[in-house]
Formats: sequence, structure tokens, C-alpha cells
Amino acid sequence: MKKTLLAMTLVLGSLGTVHWATADEGEREHGLLSLLGYGQDVDPVANATYKEECGSCHFAYQPGLLPERSWQGIMTGLKDHFGDNAELEQPVRDQISQYLVANAADHSATGRSPGIAKALTTEGAPLRITETAYFRRKHHEVPERMVKENPQVKSFSQCQTCHTKAESGSFDEHQVEIPGFGGRHH
Repeated sequence: MKKTLLAMTLVLGSLGTVHWATADEGEREHGLLSLLGYGQDVDPVANATYKEECGSCHFAYQPGLLPERSWQGIMTGLKDHFGDNAELEQPVRDQISQYLVANAADHSATGRSPGIAKALTTEGAPLRITETAYFRRKHHEVPERMVKENPQVKSFSQCQTCHTKAESGSFDEHQVEIPGFGGRHH
């Protein structure tokens, strides 16, 4: 029994070391829990107004997926929000903006957010999560036929379609189910 427990501890410890060595800086704090598929990669949405206003048209992206300057750009451009008019009354817009900025990637220590912020230092202010170097690096192995050419997905911006725990802030690749293709494809 002691030998089995020791062997399990050594195996899990070495897996954690491998994960630590290959993980992005922002992912390392998850350690072994992340390796096993637990924990959050970004803080889940915790603002009812944002979830209601923005989530009624599209996935309510977690603030930790973009830096402050990107959220500011998005919120000041709501008249032409990716081809749609998404203008909000000033008090609602201010409340949502404050929430997004306060919880942006460059203000969050949760999971992937620090790595996202660090990767953006030279990119300016991308308005789409899919335009970030971090996103492109994490999705470069996913063939377009599985996403853009897939009528059940259509776009890489449809995070929740493949990331089964996206709403809770978990984007672990072990929890990916691509419609029409099944489980993990990385």
C-alpha cells in the first residue's frame, strides 16, 4: 500500500513538473489541478448587467480574455459593434465598462489572464479575442474545416460551442468537444 501510494505521488508529481515546464506563465499557478482539468482559466462573468446586455446577442466573453485598452475600444465603438449597433444607455454602458476594465486580463491574476496580457504588450488593442497572439498560438493546430467550415460552429469566436466549460471560465483543451468531430483535437 505504501509503495503504491509513493508510486502514485511520484507519477503525479512528475506530471505536474512536465505541465509546469510547458505551461504559459499565467497557467502555472494552476499546477496539478489544471493538468487534471480543474480550475478556472479566467474568472467567470460576475456582472448580471453585462451578462444580460452583451450575453443576449453573443457569448458573454470573460473580461480576463482581453486587456483594459481592448475593452475600452470595444465599449467606445458600440455604435458599430462588429457590424451591428449595440449602443447602450450611458449609465448601463458606464457600469459594464467599469466591470470589464476592472477585470481585464492586465488586472487579473487568474489562470491564463496574465499570459494573455503579457502576450499583448506589443500588439496594441485587439478588439477580437481571436486576433490576439495568445489565442492564435493556442488554436493554431485546429483546422479551419473543423470550425469555420463546420456549420455547427462557423467561427472561432463561438468559444462556448467547443469549450464545454467556457461559461464557467474553463478553456481546458481536455474539455473540448467540436460538434461533428468529438473530443480533444490538439
